[in-house]
Amino acid sequence: MTSLAEERLARAYLLRVAEPPAIGLNAFVNELGPVAAAKAVRAGECPTRVREETAARREIDRAEEDLAAGEEMGARLVIPEDGEWPAWPLLCLDQASRRGVQGMAQPLALWVRGEPRLDETTEAAVAIVGSRAATGYGEHVAGEIAYGLAGRELSVFSGAAYGIDGAAHRGALAATGVTVSVLGCGLDAGYPAGHVTLLTKIAELGGLVVSEYPPGTSPARHRFLVRNRLIAALSQGTVVVEAGRRSGARNTATTAGVLGKVVMAVPGPVTSAMSVGCHELIQAAAATLVTSVEDVIENVGRLGEPLPGKVSPRKPTDRLGPDALRVHEALDRREGKSAERIAAESGVPLSRVRALLPALELDEFAERCDSGWKQAARQRGSPDGGRPAAEQDGGGVAGSRERGDA
Repeated sequence: MTSLAEERLARAYLLRVAEPPAIGLNAFVNELGPVAAAKAVRAGECPTRVREETAARREIDRAEEDLAAGEEMGARLVIPEDGEWPAWPLLCLDQASRRGVQGMAQPLALWVRGEPRLDETTEAAVAIVGSRAATGYGEHVAGEIAYGLAGRELSVFSGAAYGIDGAAHRGALAATGVTVSVLGCGLDAGYPAGHVTLLTKIAELGGLVVSEYPPGTSPARHRFLVRNRLIAALSQGTVVVEAGRRSGARNTATTAGVLGKVVMAVPGPVTSAMSVGCHELIQAAAATLVTSVEDVIENVGRLGEPLPGKVSPRKPTDRLGPDALRVHEALDRREGKSAERIAAESGVPLSRVRALLPALELDEFAERCDSGWKQAARQRGSPDGGRPAAEQDGGGVAGSRERGDA
């Protein structure tokens, strides 16, 4: 039985010896556990793909130095074995990987600077991304949306770049809300140089600065593209405010869509090159047009919380228990899936999946088809005075305690 300290040390070593997303190493760690995997990597006794991913760095063991450097800068290494690990938001990366999407592995660990628990910042979070060469219009809109979201207790995620990212972080800070910056370099890299003070403010004023790269890792274009999957995964939805035809912001939006997250885009002047990417996303139905904080919250949802002056009905799925919700989200609207596939994608044990599917069917959340199970074409709202049938008399799939007949 390994200790938490041993697991943290092992993951600190593994973070440095392979360049994220390190698909093979990630699977190897999931199979053996971090301590055994680290020992095997050091010895070169691992599968071919893992050896290839770690060959250039496996002899570099700076785990203890990295942990000390993190502590010196006021940062901590959050690992999957910790209570604050955002397991639920990051699950979508595993699901995407199983569907064959490239580069969608979870991080082995995350360096975090700031006081809040990482998992709590992801409970209600929206990412705001956009062009570095933003216009005054774009920065104003990004700041206003971030200010409004933070004022309503949603976390604002972004990447600390110049332009839209910086405006989003500053808007959230102005509302004394929570903002999280996810970097494509080490926390101590001082990049971008003009935002070092901003990043310090984020960490000191109730936000977080996050990276999967160990101390001393320099910024690089490929690292920012890899980083974008975390911005998309850790938030419920992504808002694109100004983006060129080819840009990192569009990459984040595309990744968010692949991960099943809500994608939104703010329209701009038809004469502005900085809004071409947003207009194309909207035109291709790859993003929903939004123009206000209210639009964003309506699209992302807030667990049934109504907007001021509006009646926003609770989503029927809000009453599903944790396992049932995971099973429901693994279902497809068009394609049927076997119980075995649903179990693999949801992470819920097969016996539990088989027990939950009929209950979901009873409550009209799922239906059988020739190829297995899929989401019901039409989901029931709230029968019997607003309570789903599955919740009545303590049975079914809803509520905090789910049926235990595995």
